[in-house]
Amino acid sequence: MVEAPENKLQLCVTFIVEQLEVRNRHIGNERPPPFLLGINGVQGIGKSFLVSEIASLLEKAPYDLHTVVISIDDFYLAHADQVQLAATHSDNPLVQHRGQPSTHDLGLAISVLSSLRARREVTIPSYDKSAFGGQGDQVPQDEWTQLNRSGQRPIDVVILEGWCLGFRALDDAELTTAWEEARKARNQGQDYCGRLGHNRLDNVRFVNNALKGYDAITNQLDALIHLDAEDPQHVYEWRLEQEAGLRRDKGSGMTAKEVVDFVNGYYPSYELFTGRLRAGAFDSRKGNQLRLVIGKERDVREVVQV
Repeated sequence: MVEAPENKLQLCVTFIVEQLEVRNRHIGNERPPPFLLGINGVQGIGKSFLVSEIASLLEKAPYDLHTVVISIDDFYLAHADQVQLAATHSDNPLVQHRGQPSTHDLGLAISVLSSLRARREVTIPSYDKSAFGGQGDQVPQDEWTQLNRSGQRPIDVVILEGWCLGFRALDDAELTTAWEEARKARNQGQDYCGRLGHNRLDNVRFVNNALKGYDAITNQLDALIHLDAEDPQHVYEWRLEQEAGLRRDKGSGMTAKEVVDFVNGYYPSYELFTGRLRAGAFDSRKGNQLRLVIGKERDVREVVQV
């Protein structure tokens, strides 16, 4: 199991509480909406475990903040819709499986977040990644989690975690330049270990254009924590560790080749969008983003408030 070092956990909680207090003073409302926190991190970095630890600590004294955790994965398209998307763009390997921008039900995600902020009764979807032989599907709606029902404790903090939270699309000139540089590095035989240069520009452009719609999620965030891999290549080793654990504990999991293929499908987005995220996801707000640079051993190497 991935450990959440005390300093990482306390850094996050201190940041959240400070941002919550600043937000509440600014609003000046006796009953402000829930504080919406986004947490971004590559696969295997320890994001889900850390989020669980944060939520658990916030629930306890001295904070006593009722906290709900949601994953962007909960909003993946229903299986039939994902199959249709893949078929419609059969020549684009980036959308043949769930993961990239365009493979989430954005309308559902935006509606759920808006309802949470307005304290309206809402049901939170869930996604079964094992359905259809691992292709995944939404669970039946009668199994979704109901929140803000009469008699339930009011929610103070909503944590939305996901690998692409806070990513902002590039303009077409930036996108083309990044792709051309990656393509050149690959073709010249340089020590290029990325995946952007292995994809066609029009396929990458499709994902970039889809990402524009995710601004409607990012713009709702009150703050963001970015778990930033010091070297993005660590994601391969981290995911291999996770799958080895699954095979050991549950008797099933992806093979090493399947892990590499899986990560390869995400990696172009890391190459394209991480730089902007490091500079800050919020154009008009400063100080609302905490960037923790994470080393290979998942230790905090640097702390930056953006």
